[in-house]
Amino acid sequence: MKIQVSGSDIIITGCTEFDLVHTFECGQCFRWNKTQDGQYEGVFGKKALKAAQQDDKITLFNTTIDEYENIWKGYFDLDRDYAGIQKILSKDDDVLKNAVKEGRGIRILSQEPFETIISFIISANNNIPRIKLIIERMCTLFGQKIEAYGREYCTFPDAKKIAALSREDLEPIKAGFRDKYILDAAQKICSGEVDIDKIATMDYESAKSELKKIKGVGDKVANCILLFGFGHKNAFPVDVWIRRIVEHYYFNGEAMGDIGEFAKKRFGELGGFAQQYLFYYARENKLEK
Repeated sequence: MKIQVSGSDIIITGCTEFDLVHTFECGQCFRWNKTQDGQYEGVFGKKALKAAQQDDKITLFNTTIDEYENIWKGYFDLDRDYAGIQKILSKDDDVLKNAVKEGRGIRILSQEPFETIISFIISANNNIPRIKLIIERMCTLFGQKIEAYGREYCTFPDAKKIAALSREDLEPIKAGFRDKYILDAAQKICSGEVDIDKIATMDYESAKSELKKIKGVGDKVANCILLFGFGHKNAFPVDVWIRRIVEHYYFNGEAMGDIGEFAKKRFGELGGFAQQYLFYYARENKLEK
């Protein structure tokens, strides 16, 4: 992989295991959108970014080498050997061998913890277009305005801002029953009842238990938060959809008991990567049909 500065842009070449479509469209993030000209734009922290890809060349527009080194390299997980991970997962596993071919280029983003908590609370029993709309309304109403690329973007509001709101304040974002869970999360984090700084240093089981103190956070949502917001790459989120995928591909459609335990034994510390490849593979092959 080679990094070049070209005017006000950063160009990444030779990174064969990085695909913007696969990364942004695999269900792990909700603030990246495809523009009419085929680029992607999104907000992370207090920075907006536009990115485009042509073959193995990815351009990050209007950013600096310092921002790349201190923000985007970590966010896109560019120091990790995904080719090596794919090789391990594909060994003696024809299902994952095919899934890796389909979803090659997925990188698990290192997202901001509080945003990840709220986003996946919103995701429960929801679909991606609606999740994105709810989050965008929240950011527009309660986030900080930033200027980039000749337009205005909004940051994700912090816990203190959300904790000070009421359910009536949240009505315009149209989150429905989830608004009380959003408030509960923000209030518990602000009070210290749930310590997200401590979660970052906890082992997997302790971190999951800590997150489940928040109303609306069960095993599936906690695993999504741990995988995408806290770097627990062994986390394997299981919902009805991923259960169907595992049962279809590994058990000939027969009902299984504890899918999480199966994933732990089968994929170990690479469970999160396996889950993303399987999810993308099944969706692309229209298993839901």
